[in-house]
Amino acid sequence: MIAFVFPGQGSQYPGMGKDLVDNFSLARQTFEEACDAVGFDIASLSFNGPEADLKLTANTQPAILSASIAALRVIREETGLTPSFAAGHSLGEYAALVCAGALGFADAVRTVRQRGVFMQEAVPVGTGAMAAIIGLDGSAVEGICRDSAEGEVVSPANFNGSGQVVIAGHAAAVDRAMKLALTNGAKRALPLPVSAPFHCALMIPAGERLDEFLKNVDIGSLSIPVITNVQACPNQEAERVRDLLVTQVSAPVRWEESVQKMVELGVERFIEIGPGKVLSGLIRRIARGVETGNVEDLKSLKAVA
Repeated sequence: MIAFVFPGQGSQYPGMGKDLVDNFSLARQTFEEACDAVGFDIASLSFNGPEADLKLTANTQPAILSASIAALRVIREETGLTPSFAAGHSLGEYAALVCAGALGFADAVRTVRQRGVFMQEAVPVGTGAMAAIIGLDGSAVEGICRDSAEGEVVSPANFNGSGQVVIAGHAAAVDRAMKLALTNGAKRALPLPVSAPFHCALMIPAGERLDEFLKNVDIGSLSIPVITNVQACPNQEAERVRDLLVTQVSAPVRWEESVQKMVELGVERFIEIGPGKVLSGLIRRIARGVETGNVEDLKSLKAVA
């Protein structure tokens, strides 16, 4: 069995998608569709930067989604590969839903553009923070967050596997948690260069705004199950998609469990579709022995094919 997996925020880089656009009309059409959907030149921003603008959450999310769906359309046309499951890391779950047919691409691009705005506006710049804790398991990090909160918010945001847990919350609480993690045996505690504290309770207002926006977005039937970030279980029920996406904004990404679930269900090959190879690296550490590949340009497409 094959699973298609899609990267999230942090995988972006100036130039992403350009090689596919230069070589495949279908990729070029995808970026044109994205530009029309959101009313600004996603293609130019994705290909040329500047990097500072590409890192802005409201720009990053539609840009990564566009690069991912351009690659998805090309791999389908050129290889005929068909996945049994799809999954994505945070933002990548929207690409997984496009892959499964639950979301139209134009609707997905518009949605993640607004999702980025809602997430950025939920917390004033400088109020929140995120950090990666390396060398402790999830339960240990959860306990450290509880002991560090002191009336503020700090909690696991991403369970990425192999002793990597990302935390998010109020800046001071995250700082306390980093220090406590180091005294409790963490190998490293690294602050992350992000503009907002994603996947924690501070994002609940963003989720409420996203809920209102999604009421006007058509959600169709799913041709394949999508492994959800919130539950790390397959979902193929269209009526559940909206609530899962809303909850996802303020809930932790259960990536390690998601990969383990796909392996349990029989997945032997994971293909990361979109910019970068972050998920491929995580998957190899979570499920040793599985086959991984990625598609982000012509060279990687040929390798997968």
